[in-house]
Amino acid sequence: MAKDRMQYVCDECGHTATKWLGNCPNCGSWHTFKEFKVERKPASEKEHKGKVEGLEESPPPQKLEDIASHAKDRFMSHIQELDRVLGGGFVSGSFVLIGGDPGIGKSTLTLQIGKANPELRILYCAGEESAGQIRQRAKRLGVDSANFYVYTDTNIDNVLKEARKMNPDLLIVDSIQTVYRTELTSMAGSIQQVKECAALLQQLAKKQDITTLVIGHVTKEGSIAGPRVLEHMVDTVLQFEGDSNYNYRMLRSLKNRFGPAQEVGVFEMKESGLVDVLNPSQLFLSDYDSSVSGNAVICSIEGSRSLLVEVQALTTPSNYGTPQRTANGFDHRRLSLLLAVLEKRGGYQFSGQDVYLNIAGGLKVNDPAADLGVICALVSSLLDKSISSNIAFLGEVGLGGEIRAVNKVDQRLGEIQKLGFEKALIPCASAPERRYDLQLMEASNMMEAIKKPFSKS
Repeated sequence: MAKDRMQYVCDECGHTATKWLGNCPNCGSWHTFKEFKVERKPASEKEHKGKVEGLEESPPPQKLEDIASHAKDRFMSHIQELDRVLGGGFVSGSFVLIGGDPGIGKSTLTLQIGKANPELRILYCAGEESAGQIRQRAKRLGVDSANFYVYTDTNIDNVLKEARKMNPDLLIVDSIQTVYRTELTSMAGSIQQVKECAALLQQLAKKQDITTLVIGHVTKEGSIAGPRVLEHMVDTVLQFEGDSNYNYRMLRSLKNRFGPAQEVGVFEMKESGLVDVLNPSQLFLSDYDSSVSGNAVICSIEGSRSLLVEVQALTTPSNYGTPQRTANGFDHRRLSLLLAVLEKRGGYQFSGQDVYLNIAGGLKVNDPAADLGVICALVSSLLDKSISSNIAFLGEVGLGGEIRAVNKVDQRLGEIQKLGFEKALIPCASAPERRYDLQLMEASNMMEAIKKPFSKS
């Protein structure tokens, strides 16, 4: 009888090797190879690996023009922010992966689909909770649907069998790290198990036209656990973001084959579950105080929506040799770059100052258009002069101190006007296409822009 052999698999990308390697030749990660025992199996057993019973027959090739589209290509979850992120609801037969930190609301959101759409036939396969625990949580959330079924087996073959038998509108697997296949010797959650189970669920979704929603764990770095190939296999990758100290949650689409990527939905976590936030700008600015130095309002584009958020900056003389640079919700390296531009091009000395920057509300901003508001907030704190009220900022700062144009200016100005602001500081190169009831202050360089928000006129 043949002996079992050892295989080494990269924990980041799933690359396999016959011996341990310090550096992965595929993704370049260091010390990510883990040892797995591969059991030798007869050829008859190997033939069945990766196949689903009853799904082996493939349809013949068809001309594109002869393929009939479904009468109902999409169905709504009736959770407005979720439908927005998905691009208009679930696509029939799609394979969706949702990840996020523990306790952020992944399971809560999937349960609330049954509450918002009781006519939807849902099969909820739970590997982390018992049926009684799910019933208790569903009762607290107000889920009372006759079409919501709970299945607590984690054997992937049994899950697929029940799904084919019931043929639900939506199959939810909570989570992909808990299901396993008995043919593999590795434990549930390993790279081999995740890849194999995801491949079987993908076949089920595409061949049986069952929309499948899979919940995935995340690593301590915040990325979805398991091989990177998992994210390539699915149609849509959704990521829950949010600070545990705040009640706000953001659902972002990192990948979407049927809609826009980087679309964002905003929720508020309450005792009754996740609640849609239809006007997040008003929520993020609820505690804004323009009389305090270092406070500014920026307009950021998140997906297809524009958000007004508050930037808070604080500078204090440093008591140590190396000044501290702390950023919460903003790229730390981008903050260092803007400080260098302020020192080199503007003559503002931050070399002896501890600098703290915070995006209020727990939001993470990656939009370059936030640069102009950030530098004005930093100078405001350094000079201890408050910025004039009712003004919002948008503009990218270049290394030469120039204010560069940004995209979607009309959409941003529309949001600024809707929230009751009277002024907007914008780049000269970003001329709007229509008129607004706003006082538009244009600037071409950093020094020209910094003087305007401190003027009371």
